[in-house]
Amino acid sequence: MKAIIVADQTSGLAGMKLTERPEPSAAINDVIVQVHASGFVPTEMDWPSTWTDRSGRDRTPSVPGHELAGVVTALGYGTTGLSLGQRVLGLADWYRDGTLAEYIAIEARNLAPLPGDVDFTVGASLPISGLTAWQGLFQHGRLQAGQSVLSHGAAGAVGSMVTQLAREAGAYVIGTGRAADRQKVLDFGAHEFVDLDHDALEDVIGVDLVFDVIGGDIQKRSAGLVRTGGTLVTIVGPAEARPTDGRAVDFVVEADRIQLSEIVQRVRDGRLRANIGNISSLDKAVATFNSTERRTGKTVIHIPL
Repeated sequence: MKAIIVADQTSGLAGMKLTERPEPSAAINDVIVQVHASGFVPTEMDWPSTWTDRSGRDRTPSVPGHELAGVVTALGYGTTGLSLGQRVLGLADWYRDGTLAEYIAIEARNLAPLPGDVDFTVGASLPISGLTAWQGLFQHGRLQAGQSVLSHGAAGAVGSMVTQLAREAGAYVIGTGRAADRQKVLDFGAHEFVDLDHDALEDVIGVDLVFDVIGGDIQKRSAGLVRTGGTLVTIVGPAEARPTDGRAVDFVVEADRIQLSEIVQRVRDGRLRANIGNISSLDKAVATFNSTERRTGKTVIHIPL
């Protein structure tokens, strides 16, 4: 099969190449999925799991990518809940070869059904962004109707999901980004927009939840905006700042079939829109990933049948 591999951490995106690999086989509780579309997050090149297994042993060359939409083509021993020919989407294990390939072996529990009226491109854009937003808001942030949310990077793949899900839950949403992002952020449902380059972030006072996708100085400044009893949720590693009278939570997104099904249902009925920035083919994926053009949505790679 065709697959994109990365040989070592030092070369990063520039070290990617398209090559031929053996098709995977299904272990116990696995399925084989023919991948029709794959999402990609460039920060994968900085994740230890891209380069090692759970025991810390080198596993390069690695196939990157962790979001997929496709069709089940084989079932491993003991697999339940899925059937041959079923359309699925899901989040691949961090420590196994990923989704930038024609086929992937993946645990069945990491997949959810993809309805026929949701296309593969949209399906592949949802797992990391949608589940990250869902878990950060509702599991870790404990968001309730009537609260306020500061959504950083609100024009991006995760931030736009945070904005939409928070607003649907009855929260007042303030989105941040660059000046050029203003209209996009408002179109995704933010009540207000803060230009991080020109507006005073400190004018945002007393929010219930900050959803941080940036870290560094922005995270530190944002901690001071959280009201008593509120929460700063971050996905960029251990929180460097903590609200004076609130909580700071960092987390890594996890696969969850029920949550992913909830997200897909919202896409089907129009309550949630995918944020897709660039669509490319597997043959052109390496060039796409190495492009310097700024895009704020999810990059999705089509994989020919």
